[in-house]
Amino acid sequence: MTEPTRVAIPGATGRMGEELLAEAAGRDDVEVVLATTRSPEAGPIAGVELAGADGLPALLTERDVDVLVDFTVPEPCIEAVEAAADADVDVVVGTTGFDSTETAALREASERTALLKAANFARGVQALLQVVGEAASAMEGYDAELIETHHNGKRDAPSGTAKAILHELEGAREAGDRDGGDRDGATDGDRVHGREGHAPRRDGEVGVHAVRAGDITGIHEVLLAGNHEELRLTHRAEDRGVFAAGALDAAVWLDGQPPGWYDFGDVLGGD
Repeated sequence: MTEPTRVAIPGATGRMGEELLAEAAGRDDVEVVLATTRSPEAGPIAGVELAGADGLPALLTERDVDVLVDFTVPEPCIEAVEAAADADVDVVVGTTGFDSTETAALREASERTALLKAANFARGVQALLQVVGEAASAMEGYDAELIETHHNGKRDAPSGTAKAILHELEGAREAGDRDGGDRDGATDGDRVHGREGHAPRRDGEVGVHAVRAGDITGIHEVLLAGNHEELRLTHRAEDRGVFAAGALDAAVWLDGQPPGWYDFGDVLGGD
């Protein structure tokens, strides 16, 4: 029998930290050997004792960690990733909201260890990313809107998943222009974040709307409309457990891969 992947989870008392620990407890292919927190009074979660976040660099080696799975916030995530790279530990990053400098730091770390970064670990979102470009290409010239909805505690807007969807959508439109399409006014990739006052729609713009309310896990909807018809592509996550399961699938797949930059599509056999 294959030995389970030995996993470290920073931010164990956060929303996703707790989900990861709960998901791991029911699996045979992963073993959580390290979970850290910045809340010193926190007790065990899903049977796992918690360690202080400051001890992470040394504990990665002491606990013989294979893969670190991080769903925290950018600054501590970068610190954890750099510690993992120094310890020859692979990394799964589900944290979003990085600026260009932080993204460059992740890229540098991927030259030293295997690093898989994804905005979303739901298989349905990966399917959505694959079809949204096809739909935009087939419906050239149609108006495009993206509406994403999350819980009231989410920090970044638009969400990382929304940005990934926009990348696919705008890429398809740019390819259409190169193939001979032409638009007046706004160019492909022009994003309008909400609308207020006198705001007539410009040709080629993409409307982006971020909704934050209650404890909604995550909804992403792409609307393409024109020629007296509309197409809506929607993904709705009912529970954060779907993200935890995907992230641990990614950890098992990543374990032992050569240094480099990976995404969740690699895990699912995408290009």
